[in-house]
Parts: sequence; C-alpha cells; structure tokens
Amino acid sequence: MHEHSLMKNLMEKIEQIASEQSAERVVGVKVWLGALSHMSPGHFAEHFEDASAGTLAEGAHITCESSDDINDPGAQDIRLLSLDIE
Repeated sequence: MHEHSLMKNLMEKIEQIASEQSAERVVGVKVWLGALSHMSPGHFAEHFEDASAGTLAEGAHITCESSDDINDPGAQDIRLLSLDIE
C-alpha cells in the first residue's frame, strides 16, 4: 500500500497547487521517482491514470525522472518537480 499512499499525497499536492493557481486543468506533470519508491515510470503512469481520474489532472502528460541512489534521503519518495496548467 506504499504506492497508494504516495499517489494519494501526490494528487493532494497537485490539486492544491492547481486550486491556488485557479487552474482549469493540469496538462503536464513532472515527477522524480526515488530508487526505493517501488515505481518505474511505466508503473507510475498506470497508478497516475487511476489516481487522476475525475480530477483536473486527468489526461495530463507525465514526465518521470528516476533515481537509482538507494542512499538518497528521499529514496522512498515521489517528488513533484513541476506542473503545467491551463
């Protein structure tokens, strides 16, 4: 369930930023995937599609940067790097 928690937190951040910016929709999302996040870019895309259904981020283009540094302090995390909004 680690993945579910990560996606829930990410979607909350995306929704918060979109709301603060009065966005009509999120068209792009760029994330950093920690080495111990248990997410490959493909796996992340599947989870993102499910998590974003019915939100402003539904259908957004996803860009992922992946880390292989298991010693990074955020190795278990997914970090939101940027959003493209309209």
